[in-house]
Amino acid sequence: VQLQASGGGLVQAGASLRLSCRASGITFSRRVMGWFRQAPGREREFVATISWSEDRTAYADSVKGRFFISRDNAKNTATLQMNSLKPEDTAVYYCATAYTRSIVVPTNTYDYEYWGQGTQVTVSS
Repeated sequence: VQLQASGGGLVQAGASLRLSCRASGITFSRRVMGWFRQAPGREREFVATISWSEDRTAYADSVKGRFFISRDNAKNTATLQMNSLKPEDTAVYYCATAYTRSIVVPTNTYDYEYWGQGTQVTVSS
């Protein structure tokens, strides 16, 4: 299983970035895809998640209305569109995948089996 995250970078506050996560080695169309982030000195935290059928999403309160998660099952890719970025969004962003039969999309790190290597997002003020 491999999750390859990309798209991070250094931007100014108010800018946008688009993160992508390409998966291989899994049945992508049957798995939940999530994004998490970890800032220096802090625990890894939930950002967004999307069900395999694309009909359920969940967002952390801190990113609601600014970040949008999507997926393309034909391309085995999940995307996180990040708008109106703030300095407090600075972190390493990780994509992860989970398998669940629940109608509730998981938001805890321990629900996710496989993780990508992370991509750095830095937002300057």
